[in-house]
Amino acid sequence: MGVKAAQDLYLDPSIRNWVLVPITLIMLLVGILRHYVTMLLTSPPKPAAVDVVREQRAIGRAQLLRMTAPFSPLSPAAYRSISAAHSTVLTSGQYLKIKPKPKEGEIPNPFEGGGMENAMEGMKKQAVMMVPNMVIMQYISIFFSGFVLIKLPFPLTAGFKSLMSKDIMTPDLDVRWVSALSWYFLNLFGLNGVFRLILGDAGPQVESRDANALAQLSGAGAVSLSGPGAPDMEKLFKAETENLALAEGLYRWSADGVEDRVLEIWGKKQ
Repeated sequence: MGVKAAQDLYLDPSIRNWVLVPITLIMLLVGILRHYVTMLLTSPPKPAAVDVVREQRAIGRAQLLRMTAPFSPLSPAAYRSISAAHSTVLTSGQYLKIKPKPKEGEIPNPFEGGGMENAMEGMKKQAVMMVPNMVIMQYISIFFSGFVLIKLPFPLTAGFKSLMSKDIMTPDLDVRWVSALSWYFLNLFGLNGVFRLILGDAGPQVESRDANALAQLSGAGAVSLSGPGAPDMEKLFKAETENLALAEGLYRWSADGVEDRVLEIWGKKQ
């Protein structure tokens, strides 16, 4: 059985000058332009209502106390006093905003409470993201379909074949050869680091990922607290009260045994 010969293709330098480099520059410029267009279309945030902020801060303080319980800077008496005060406030519901009672037979409007504004903001951002990508992808598919642009300098497994050679119907071609359409997708998902260097931490691709991460880390404070999609704060208050009671079992004072630890560090402990 013979050994398969290595595949060597000699590409015209014009492909590099008129296809490879222009696609990369276009993707870079479109990403920067998309970032600034998104900034222009994004409406300034409206200040939250006082009662909404009061709910948010009440549950935020309780969460902060609970999360620091395993290594708390508060003394046992102070921690239990503050925990009891938070539990009383959350249970009484004195920080809950007053909800207007719906009239009999009235159907709630799903676009009230900022729902329409949030929907329009999302649609504008999606349009700014999708329209340029669709135009560029269609342009590349029409004018540069079947072009081989570059050979990657590192080996790849056969599983990357569908990613690197989307529009080249040659199953025997080395997987390291990249087609024009595949080069577009590589730039689409691989220029995040370049955008971060040029635009800072508010790059077009980085922006949405950081927002999602912030929402996961911030808990209830990152959830929209108004409109039809708002959480039931009464249930959140009740759950946080139970969490505070459970956190008391995990409480540990950070200064507990500090004298022995200091003596041990200085080698003075007997």
